[in-house]
Amino acid sequence: MIDGVVIQPLKQIIDERGKVMHMIRSDSPLFTKFGEIYFSIVNPGAVKAWKRHLRMTQHFAVPVGKIKLVIYDDRLNSVSRKKIEILEIGEDNYHLVRIPPLLWYGFKGISKEFALVANCTDMPHEPVESEHIDPYDKKIPYNWNSSDE
Repeated sequence: MIDGVVIQPLKQIIDERGKVMHMIRSDSPLFTKFGEIYFSIVNPGAVKAWKRHLRMTQHFAVPVGKIKLVIYDDRLNSVSRKKIEILEIGEDNYHLVRIPPLLWYGFKGISKEFALVANCTDMPHEPVESEHIDPYDKKIPYNWNSSDE
């Protein structure tokens, strides 16, 4: 497991009318403060990678569809330096994933229909606070075209 990443099962309340899917509450030990919530649509087979934030913490949940979430640790003094975490999350494997600052992450749509990624951050988005590199950059030892390592 990558140091600082937390994966927490999320509660779903299901009945004949549909379901309620919890994400995060202010009394959760994972919650620090509210920055913003946004949603990202990921088309089947589409890759959205690589990104890292310098100060922002991400809290991802996928209430619709399914994604492969890949996290890479290249922090110099991290106990999990050079580790890769591969997670498949979605409505059938409903979890909250907390990604602290300075970790690279990306995701790929792996359901037949689009996936909806919800992200609750601890600060509003600031473009100068994040970095991006190409999904196929060799700096990160992961191939989006291969099956799981």
